[in-house]
Amino acid sequence: MSEARVRAEHIFRTRFGGAPLLQARAPGRVNLIGEHTDYNEGFVLPIAIDRAVWVAARPRTDREVHLIAADFGEEAVFSLDSLRPGALRGWAAYPAGVAWALEGAGYRLVGMDAVVAGDVPIGSGLSSSAALEVAFATAWTALSGHEIPPLDLARLCQRAENEFVGVRCGIMDQMAARFGRRGHAMWIDCRSLAIEWVPVPPEMVVLVADSGVRRALAASAYNERRAQCEEAVRWLRSRDPGLRALRDLTPAALEAARAELPEVIYRRARHVVTENQRVREAVDALRRGDLPAFGALLNASHDSLRDDYEVSSPELDTLVEAARAVPGVYGARLTGAGFGGSILTAVHRDAVAEAAEAMTRAYLARFGRAPTLFRVEPDEGARVEQMTNP
Repeated sequence: MSEARVRAEHIFRTRFGGAPLLQARAPGRVNLIGEHTDYNEGFVLPIAIDRAVWVAARPRTDREVHLIAADFGEEAVFSLDSLRPGALRGWAAYPAGVAWALEGAGYRLVGMDAVVAGDVPIGSGLSSSAALEVAFATAWTALSGHEIPPLDLARLCQRAENEFVGVRCGIMDQMAARFGRRGHAMWIDCRSLAIEWVPVPPEMVVLVADSGVRRALAASAYNERRAQCEEAVRWLRSRDPGLRALRDLTPAALEAARAELPEVIYRRARHVVTENQRVREAVDALRRGDLPAFGALLNASHDSLRDDYEVSSPELDTLVEAARAVPGVYGARLTGAGFGGSILTAVHRDAVAEAAEAMTRAYLARFGRAPTLFRVEPDEGARVEQMTNP
């Protein structure tokens, strides 16, 4: 049984007395490839992982919400009748935003006592925020007696983060947390929101290296990058009035317009256009079991994120370079928004120990500290478990 689940239940019993009615679980995610493409209506290839956020909860008779964050040792109290964007900051803004979005969509919620705990490293690029949102949405849906279509639930969680928290994220993370499937990656079309599940070859292990460099996404350059992509579309519509998003742009059309674009806007667009192509090729490589080709695409993705999108860092680059030098490593790239966080390494299972040792050695030599390393497996999406031992 998950240590985070046990911890959430123990703190709930101690703090609130008695057992929670249920526990809701939502996983973090590792995006194999397709970075900064989701908000450009492009393609992504994430896996839900076997690390998750757990919410132990029971309903209240009033409209108050009493929350405890086990990982922070902090509490938050708010009323469902007085929610507005900007009213809460920090971790509590995420569940409050979920409640605000659900109620705004017509789903009246009950008050809640809840404890949240997880083993998704916060700020690591593994989307602990979306796991938190989807776990709370899943808990509230069950406690309040609603049935929300899974895609609608993911969209409402995205709205919570966009409009209540203030991070203009795409929908990939919430969809990964809701729709994950064990042993598979999810090829998501972020325009149609169609999903195809792609088997992950069993000989490939995903090894995550957390740099320990944290970034507050809402206050980072993330929103700036999104605005630059929107600016690119505005420039390019002079040539093609029907252009809706960078997803619709071909490499040839971008190159034809290069002289008309500011250099930085061109490079941001070039990353998105080429990354969408890399996702398509990566799906094909996984389906035919061509892991060297898949790894080469991961490497190209990182180079583009570093040079064209400028969201890497010396810490992430050091980890990537160390991993790539190890025989048996197919490829390595940053995962998540960047500006810190983690990298992923696609590695043959026989080379995991050597890859971990190489990254640790290089990181210690340059930064004087070790990264946090862990394997992840493609896992299931969100679920609710009723308590059987009140």
